[in-house]
Amino acid sequence: MKKILNWVLAATLVCGATAFMIGCKKAKTNEESPVNPVQQVTSEELIRTSQSWDGVELPDYFQGRPELVAVKYVFPAGQKLGWHHHPVMNYGILVQGELTIIGQDGKEKTVHEGEAVVEMVNTIHHGENRGTKPVILYMFYLSQKDLPLAVQHPEIPLE
Repeated sequence: MKKILNWVLAATLVCGATAFMIGCKKAKTNEESPVNPVQQVTSEELIRTSQSWDGVELPDYFQGRPELVAVKYVFPAGQKLGWHHHPVMNYGILVQGELTIIGQDGKEKTVHEGEAVVEMVNTIHHGENRGTKPVILYMFYLSQKDLPLAVQHPEIPLE
C-alpha cells in the first residue's frame, strides 16, 4: 500500500511540474489559450465491512496462494440470474442501473448505481434487474486456483 501511495504522490508531483512548465512556456510565447488546471487525485471509500449485505460475518481467508478475479457483468432489463452460491468472498461496484439480490430466505437488497455490495458466501441467492436499463456490475473475487466463483442451483425454480 505504501508503494502505491508513493507512486500516486510521485505521479501527482510529475503532473504538477509538467503543468507548471507548460504554463511557463505559454507565458513566454504569449499564446492565448488558457492552461487547464491540474486535477488532483481523489479517493472515496465506498465500503469497509467484514459482513455480507445480509449482515452475516464473512469467513476467514483461505490458506494458500490467493487468486484475485475481476468480472464485469451486464444484466439486461428484466433479466433474472438463477439461484447460485459463492464459495469465495466477493464484492462489487454497481456502475449502472439497480440490481435486486434475493436470498433463499426471502431477504432482499437493492443495490443502486454507484453503490458497493458485499455478496453472501455459501448462501443461496439470485439477482434480478427489475429496472428499465441494463445493470453494469463489476465484481471482485478473492479466490484460489480451480475454485468456482459461483455454483449454480438449477434445481431451484425462479418465480
